[in-house]
Amino acid sequence: MSAQTPADANARAHVHDNHGSTPAAWTMVGIVIVAFLVGAVGVWTANVPLFWVGVALIVVGLVVGKVMAMAGLGKQPADADH
Repeated sequence: MSAQTPADANARAHVHDNHGSTPAAWTMVGIVIVAFLVGAVGVWTANVPLFWVGVALIVVGLVVGKVMAMAGLGKQPADADH
């Protein structure tokens, strides 16, 4: 085993300091989770329109996340090359 220096640990911590925790990502994930729950209830209750509402909400969540990221609330490109 090789010894790990504090500089090595800091370098690795800096690379993984974000994990995608941005307002755009959290909003998109929240909408998609609700969408899957709505779709699952639609399947469970054999309610076809409710299922399709869930599918539509997934698309809405993806669009909202992308728009928020384009508005500057997502991960910045400069962070990607660290």
